[in-house]
Amino acid sequence: MNNQSFSHLLLRSIAMAAMLSFSGFASAQSSRVVPKPLVGPGKVIVHSKFGGQIFGFDIDQNGTEGLLSEAQVLPNGNVLAAVETFDQKTGKILKVVIKTETKDDFVTMGVVGTSVGLVEREHVKGIYVVKRIFHVLNPLDSNQFTGKWTPPTGSKHIIMPTGVSRTQGFPEVSVFAYDNSGNFIPWVFESDVAKNTFGPIVKITDSTNFGSVPPPMAFDTNTDQAILGGGTGAFYTHPVIGVVDLNTGKFSEFTGIGYGFVNGNAVDSADGTFCTTTEDDASVEFYDLKTESGFTVQLPGSGGNQYYSGADVEFDSTHKLFLVAQPNSSSSGSGSTIYVYDTKGDLQETLNGFSFSNGNVIPAHITEPQLAKRVCGWARLWRDRDSVVHILAAAEGPSAAFVRKQNGPCLRTGPSANPSWLVSPHAETEEPRGESARITR
Repeated sequence: MNNQSFSHLLLRSIAMAAMLSFSGFASAQSSRVVPKPLVGPGKVIVHSKFGGQIFGFDIDQNGTEGLLSEAQVLPNGNVLAAVETFDQKTGKILKVVIKTETKDDFVTMGVVGTSVGLVEREHVKGIYVVKRIFHVLNPLDSNQFTGKWTPPTGSKHIIMPTGVSRTQGFPEVSVFAYDNSGNFIPWVFESDVAKNTFGPIVKITDSTNFGSVPPPMAFDTNTDQAILGGGTGAFYTHPVIGVVDLNTGKFSEFTGIGYGFVNGNAVDSADGTFCTTTEDDASVEFYDLKTESGFTVQLPGSGGNQYYSGADVEFDSTHKLFLVAQPNSSSSGSGSTIYVYDTKGDLQETLNGFSFSNGNVIPAHITEPQLAKRVCGWARLWRDRDSVVHILAAAEGPSAAFVRKQNGPCLRTGPSANPSWLVSPHAETEEPRGESARITR
């Protein structure tokens, strides 16, 4: 990336966003959007133990803990870096898994499989990241590194935080490895992180559409396919959708709908519905992967203006809803918005009141701790300062069970979400670390 030294840590800082309450489903056919009353932070606040910036976090959907990494530059030029687990109920740090004061740092890649934490350690010499080591916490509530994950990427392919699919409850993940050698031939493969096993490497030879800019990736667990949102991003050109069969190693692609880069995507594995957002036209696309055809829905009030284009997309499999993040709201006078669509493309709800830092939204990840047993409505994380993560509730009254009352009654049921937005990727191997990098496409 050829940037200056100062702080590659800033390249992976997390920007979070506060969200609004939701009190009722908006009509799917209505073009009018009714703003929801703002709900402030709940009582649960997660602080990094040593006050450093938070570089990746996740929540265990099948347990009670969360995982984060933090780092800060010390006066002597070294980096205080640490990995910590925290209690979802209280927000308290449970255990400092590791703490170093070298040039190295850590990045939380997520929680995968069933309660398996995955953390990357970046070993630094001078201004270069020369080695990447992936540590596993299996299970997460062991609160310690229990082994290593050793993907077959070598030094020329880099797995960024967005390159590991978030499919908790399913043993395998799909992995996208960016080609940093200059050949621009990325790799995609499947892995069981807990068992440290790997499927065949599929080389994506279409460098034009998938090699220069890492595409967003969704993992269809039913068909065992990684779905890539590619394309050149040239103004008003259609995207290209890549399909990687992780069993056979076959790669195919088809021309998508909408215009410009694919900013975000997600898949409903049960029904084969694939949802994307595109950069140039403020549209949301819904595909049938079997027929490779689909339709577009314009974000409410956007008029197709690129300024209002959507970003990340996530799928709530429990309630079969797609969540679409919009950095610049077209439904409110300011801030950012999340739109909730069903799998038919009908708008179910509009949530105003976000504030996505720098307009970069990569990616929101949805978690459902204990599902409906303990969570009613929406819960999410928001970082308003470098070292603080708030767990918020945006449901009314006792519905805010996750942050205020663990076993309280529910006024209504709905998806629960803990979005996190990573603003930028790792510093590249054998490239200078720099101060900033713009990743939104």
